[in-house]
Amino acid sequence: MAKIKIDAKAAFERHEKKYLLSSAQYAALSRALEETMRQDAYGLHTIGSIYYDTDNFDVIRHSLDKPDYKEKLRLRTYGIPRSDDTVFIELKKKLNGVTYKRRIPLTLREATYYLNLGVKPSETGQIFGEIDWFVQQVRPLPKVMLWYDRIALFGSDDPELRVTFDARIRWRDSDLNLSHGDYGQMLIGEGQRLMEIKTLKALPCWLSGLLASLEIYPVSFSKYGRVYQDMLLTGEGMRHAG
Repeated sequence: MAKIKIDAKAAFERHEKKYLLSSAQYAALSRALEETMRQDAYGLHTIGSIYYDTDNFDVIRHSLDKPDYKEKLRLRTYGIPRSDDTVFIELKKKLNGVTYKRRIPLTLREATYYLNLGVKPSETGQIFGEIDWFVQQVRPLPKVMLWYDRIALFGSDDPELRVTFDARIRWRDSDLNLSHGDYGQMLIGEGQRLMEIKTLKALPCWLSGLLASLEIYPVSFSKYGRVYQDMLLTGEGMRHAG
């Protein structure tokens, strides 16, 4: 899928809830949302991320314990990048149910040199300082790559209300170079969608009622966490791939 231009906003703060939908639930919900939400300008697009962790997976193990505060570091791309394309280093923090995200844009080459070799980029700032503090404390390594195909909606009357649907979530733990393509082992079932609702405030009553009527309920689902729990811990990694 072609590379697309994404807003390079450096900081985000929001509430997020996740739901795992069957194909039937997705179809019904999509129809119901047509009157109140609109698809964003990017349409169906592919997102890729490399998750960084210690050799013993301390970051994701801590996250899965559901502490009040947790952090994850990832390198994110929208579409398959070339070495001079812009990607984002993201530090995702969660405190008492509120998600905070800090990110900086770099070329894939710059980001890889920094995260894998410790070569700092020429342009730095406060956000980079937060990321670099985490890197210096944790000394993370590239561990897992995730790709998925996303459609994002926003509220017609409330643009801060966002709903995303992720399909064909796939992963690999070898050949961890974003420019090498979006192949991987499937993480969720055929036809399923992982939905995320992102809002600055409480879920609107109309949306809560709609979800209840379709028997769609929140789940605890971390893509990287699911890979670690269901795949890597059972020895079903893809070391043979690539």
